[in-house]
Amino acid sequence: MSTTDQAGTGSTAAATIDVDRSDPEYRAWLKEAVRKVQADANRSADTHLLRFPLPDEWEIDLYLKDESTHPTGSLKHRLARSLFLYGLCNGWIRPGKPVIEASSGSTAVSEAYFAKLIGVPFIAVMPRTTSPEKVRLIQFHGGQCHFVDDSRKMYEESAALAARTGGHYMDQFTYAERATDWRGNNNIAESVYQQLRLERYPEPAWIVATAGTGGTSATIARYVHYMQHDTRICVPDPENSCFFDGWTRNDPFATSDCGSRIEGIGRPRMEPSFVPGAVDRMMKVPDAASVAAVRALDRAIGRKAGGSTGTGLWSALRIIGEMVAEGQKGSVVTLLCDSGDRYLDKYYSDAWLAGQGLDIAPYSAAIDQFLATGEWPC
Repeated sequence: MSTTDQAGTGSTAAATIDVDRSDPEYRAWLKEAVRKVQADANRSADTHLLRFPLPDEWEIDLYLKDESTHPTGSLKHRLARSLFLYGLCNGWIRPGKPVIEASSGSTAVSEAYFAKLIGVPFIAVMPRTTSPEKVRLIQFHGGQCHFVDDSRKMYEESAALAARTGGHYMDQFTYAERATDWRGNNNIAESVYQQLRLERYPEPAWIVATAGTGGTSATIARYVHYMQHDTRICVPDPENSCFFDGWTRNDPFATSDCGSRIEGIGRPRMEPSFVPGAVDRMMKVPDAASVAAVRALDRAIGRKAGGSTGTGLWSALRIIGEMVAEGQKGSVVTLLCDSGDRYLDKYYSDAWLAGQGLDIAPYSAAIDQFLATGEWPC
């Protein structure tokens, strides 16, 4: 499908023509759509839990939950599947009507996949500066890209576009924390604990989860509390994001003036799906540290990952440094959110780093020093 500009959709405002929920044809369509989405989960083996090599004498294990192996290549595949089931079962997603999302990243890619799976149109509302590779992936899965000049207008433009087309605005930033069954049902938290059950430290001391919508950190934290585990939850936050400030100041109205350079995480407002009260700790992570960490990951295990993975890995290593200093043993889990192949022209490009004024050398040196000595630089 094609891309469109903010003023060029060709749509006009019109009253939504609803469907009769008791109509046998609609009920048959709904049952088939739900079956297809659930079948996607059955076809996919669980994602892997990779080990990051640490010195044996530390007696600490670091794992990365590799979400890049989902059919659409990222952690957001889980979210999109949950959002589609939620929207279908609520009667919000209807045959022939578009699903619309405010997203310039992996969520849009995954939602385009599920929209195509059940045969409805999909439109991603995104900033005009979105990378060509993300646009290509959305279009590859049959989606349409609707560009806006100001990223802060994505929410209202998505709602307006849904009203004009009679479609459904998915609104991941509101519904992410409630669409996923946090008590179990093979959510990401339950999966981690099942995969750790034969490890020497089956209950992690910490799980580190970055936040875009906040849905993943909410799911993990709620599951930990529900299952009465002693695991603590840390949410790292990149530059130009308000989550850290909102959490530390207990301010639900905290904002940031500009967008995050680390795609997929960090937001300019406190999103409704971010649940501060479920989180034990937050860290502010420099963007250069995030990039240094993903490059260190590539050197350590031969896997390239996106910048959000680096934000989480940097924080996990810092937590492990504290554990080493205090003589603690145990395990730490963080997430490999998506593949670095999507960001070769950004986080793996020295030219991009120079253009952004980012110097990763001090942070790369800090990681190397820590892995060699066990001392985290102050």
